[in-house]
Amino acid sequence: MLWSFLISQIIFFSLFPVWMQLTSYLHPIVMGVVWLLVFIIVLFIICLLNGVKIPIRKRSLHVFMLIYSIGLLVLLFFRPNGASYGAVNLMPFETIQLYLSGNADFLIAFYNLGANIGLFIPFGVYYGFIKNVASINHLLMITICSISLIEVLQFLTKRGSLDIDDLLLNTVGVCLGYMLLPFFRRVIMMKY
Repeated sequence: MLWSFLISQIIFFSLFPVWMQLTSYLHPIVMGVVWLLVFIIVLFIICLLNGVKIPIRKRSLHVFMLIYSIGLLVLLFFRPNGASYGAVNLMPFETIQLYLSGNADFLIAFYNLGANIGLFIPFGVYYGFIKNVASINHLLMITICSISLIEVLQFLTKRGSLDIDDLLLNTVGVCLGYMLLPFFRRVIMMKY
């Protein structure tokens, strides 16, 4: 665990200028979320390479996901400098195409595409761990309804935009997490 911590700190602080630039676009809590994710990814990789299993109680997983969800909601609804949004995009792949075309700042495009997928992977993994017999159809229904609600609330509160591409990318992230569940089970062992 000490090696995971040290390596994650080196990675995090070597990319510190990038994280600082993101805070001008997002809430400063992004630093904490990124730090936590870097640490977890490094810990996971080290455990995987060494064949170490991490026992996690179901209750601890619930608490972690609650804290993670609150952090994510802060990122989604509380923007720096009182930024207000309210745009609507109901044309699939329009925003994705804008980011991939090079017409947007690279860091913003990379963050938006990567974060809209990557930040939702834990929800797919979580769903797989808490359901004994998990159904992809049930997961899709929960995901689409939940993310649609968030998108509409962002629009109504003018704290974000209503974008079909966010829904698509977030759903891809959740499904990717669900599909990667066997990989995560190689390191994480649930204790009931």
